[in-house]
Amino acid sequence: MPSDDLARYKAKRDFSKTAEPSGESGVASSPRLRFVIQKHAATRLHYDLRLELDGVFKSWAVTRGPSLDPHDKRLAVEVEDHPLAYGDFEGTIARGQYGGGSVQLWDRGYWQPEGSPETALKSGDFKFQLDGQRLHGSWVLVRMKHDRNGGKRTNWLLIKHRDEWAREGDADALLAEDRSVASGRAMAEIAAGKGRGPKPFMLDTRKSAKADAVWNSNRGDSAPAPSTSATTANIAADKATPATAKKVAGMKVKALPEFVAPQLCRLANRPPSGDEWVHEIKLDGYRLQLRIEHGRASLRTRKGLNWTGKFPEIAQAAARLPDAIIDGEVVAANSGGLPDFAALQAALSNGATDDLIFYAFDLLFAGGADLRELTLADRKAHLETMLAAQSEDVPTPIHYVEHLHASGDDILESARQMSLEGIVSKRLDAPYRSGRTASSWIKVKCRPGQEVVVGAWTDTAGHFRSLLVGVHRDGHLAYAGRVGTGFGQDVVERILPRLKALAAAESPFSGDNAPRPQSNIHWVKPELVAEIEFSNWTEGGMVRAASFKGLREDKPAAEITIEQSAAVKDAGTAGLTSRTDSGLTNGDNKPSQRKEVTVSPASQKPKEVMVLEVTISNPEKAMWPDGGDGKPVTKLDLAHYYEAVGPWMITHLKGRPCSIIRAPDGIGGEQFFQRHAMPGTSKLLELTTVSGDRKPYLQIDRVEGLAAIAQVAGLELHPWNCQPGQPDVAGRLVFDLDPAPDVDFATVVESAREVKDRLEALGLICFCKTTGGKGIHVVTPLAAGKKDAVGWTEAKAFAREVCLQMAADSPARYLINMSKKERTGKIFLDYLRNDRMSTAVAPLSPRAREGATVSMPVSWSQVRAGLDPRRFTIRTAPALIKKSAAWKDYCEAERPLGAAQKRLSKGSRK
Repeated sequence: MPSDDLARYKAKRDFSKTAEPSGESGVASSPRLRFVIQKHAATRLHYDLRLELDGVFKSWAVTRGPSLDPHDKRLAVEVEDHPLAYGDFEGTIARGQYGGGSVQLWDRGYWQPEGSPETALKSGDFKFQLDGQRLHGSWVLVRMKHDRNGGKRTNWLLIKHRDEWAREGDADALLAEDRSVASGRAMAEIAAGKGRGPKPFMLDTRKSAKADAVWNSNRGDSAPAPSTSATTANIAADKATPATAKKVAGMKVKALPEFVAPQLCRLANRPPSGDEWVHEIKLDGYRLQLRIEHGRASLRTRKGLNWTGKFPEIAQAAARLPDAIIDGEVVAANSGGLPDFAALQAALSNGATDDLIFYAFDLLFAGGADLRELTLADRKAHLETMLAAQSEDVPTPIHYVEHLHASGDDILESARQMSLEGIVSKRLDAPYRSGRTASSWIKVKCRPGQEVVVGAWTDTAGHFRSLLVGVHRDGHLAYAGRVGTGFGQDVVERILPRLKALAAAESPFSGDNAPRPQSNIHWVKPELVAEIEFSNWTEGGMVRAASFKGLREDKPAAEITIEQSAAVKDAGTAGLTSRTDSGLTNGDNKPSQRKEVTVSPASQKPKEVMVLEVTISNPEKAMWPDGGDGKPVTKLDLAHYYEAVGPWMITHLKGRPCSIIRAPDGIGGEQFFQRHAMPGTSKLLELTTVSGDRKPYLQIDRVEGLAAIAQVAGLELHPWNCQPGQPDVAGRLVFDLDPAPDVDFATVVESAREVKDRLEALGLICFCKTTGGKGIHVVTPLAAGKKDAVGWTEAKAFAREVCLQMAADSPARYLINMSKKERTGKIFLDYLRNDRMSTAVAPLSPRAREGATVSMPVSWSQVRAGLDPRRFTIRTAPALIKKSAAWKDYCEAERPLGAAQKRLSKGSRK
């Protein structure tokens, strides 16, 4: 039976009011199917049975709970599918919301169907085996006869089969167990908000399933059960690693030092390999040193600042440990279970720190001895033993970070798939060394990140828009660009008072790129440090597509410089050479050389070439017979083009499903349109599930993904026009001006300027690009806030009305239907791009047409007589966009559609 999508689940819930997972953050399916039973005190108490199938939890509400007595048939009402992230949900759903009440993780484990689950669900006779912490053995769900042909509610009966786990005459004894299998809390404690939520789970990258991450429960449970969410930061150890504690002895000391400067990681472009290396998840939180002496605990930052008062629950729990100094990180998890720096900042700002976790990954002092000269393997074994001795009866926020002894590349890929920050690789045989070491601790990020100094902020009509940031270079604060995304309303409310308190009369930036004063730029003293993610560094030293993660309180602004990365030369020895964080320069700060695979002397042409770490096979194959210069455009040329313009393009692709037009034999051969993943789809491409379609859509979220597109001869990119990560919310309007063959381009240019004038009169800001053919697209970005977000019905109606008014005012020039009879001499105003699953060719996307033209973003000063779209090609576009100011302020130009709708409505009534 085809799996239902999550549309019904999402439609029933307001995620601004409920802590339930939205399903937006993906949780990978497991090689072993998982199940969970949640005790749910809603309008009336019941138990929710959830079985993982087809990437969701098939769900039933068992009104009286499961019974171990085969004679006892329990009503199970089929309900909407739930996201896999729901398998770790435990807490309280607000009263007044759908399903309001307390939810406890009553049981969880693995399940196995007896036969085909799809066939069984369709027939109404669904047999399966459970292997949980409370329920075991064979069960069956039988659909009630009067429901076989449908109905408002689909009712089933849950029945226990006779086996060694059955208990006749003892139907409800097991239901008396009122303790969560995850947190140990009773329902009353959950309802009162007491105790800690579910324990985090660990990543297991199995050798039998390369880079396939699944979540397993904390070791030590008598019946291991899976977690269904990417909750965290502990990583499961491969048991080949020295994980068992043995007696270790360090250098005896008379007293613990007050503080030890921490060991720091070197940034690298890839993880090392070899038996001497192990790998941990890179934690996205605050690095802290935990010191315990005589029953008193303190927490200090990497610079030695005392932050004990910020984390009272962790300090209180640590006080029960023996005297020691422990290295670790404090982390908060978001609703999807992932480590979230913004959630950590929110928790600190609100004083809600009781759910924070201290992840311990190294032990410096213990047992009256200095352990720093011991190997990492011995230090971690001792740390594991110490933490394992904590009382099982008292929930603790202090958790041991395990490690994987496996392929670093595979683990990094698993981390990427789960949207984690990266991994840290450590040598098992190395001592602990304060400061940044070049060879024993290496970090690799899944996505570029940088700490920056805030020098100003901007607003539009009184509303916060962006941060202006910099880094220290050569003794001054050099401007590094704008950060225009990542600011939810709660974030703005938290940081804006701090920005205003640091108001300054003059710019803190200096240098050639420093921004000039403007009325909407507000200078601040350069004291705040922000952490950002971005696509890459430009040659001019600017961050592209930067997104705000949070303000850092543990690092002084004066120390913020561009973090240098290293390239691993030899995997076994992890030899390192200097490399900038963008990965685009070598130790001499010159462009890095592309790696070509050796070929036979006979051909003297490479059969394979590496571009952005992607192997391009058949690089000399012609995709276009002529690139406008008389020479063919090859597959390698296409990859290099995507590499050159990718950092610019990615802003307009990231977070949106994207269809591609592929032409394996070039534009003269067969072409096909691909929107879904296919066998062999590169892992550099994201897969996103959209309600209404079981098949995942392709999504390009990083520049390397563009190289993967080139490898499969993807000549055109057609993203949705939604808000990033929100397919049901309109993110931009596209007005497609499509002229009849007898209409000259100068007329199309005039029409584009008319669209611009009309939209600006309605309070919108718009941008222009050629289509790569004879048409023009006029694009207006829409605001993304909760109050401003609009659905596709509204967006499409607005675009249609604008086009209708244009056609009514100039019927001899425009039409809004595609009738060939009426098109002669006219421009078709295509408003249909503004629908949920409609696409428009991406800015800078090549076109599978003669001449290798591209859809070129242009400034309005260029949109005038003489504009020739044929001059924008794969050959010319990279240099032109590098010099152009076109679309420079695109992100700052987002406007709500509501006010424009009102103005348009008034105009149409006149």
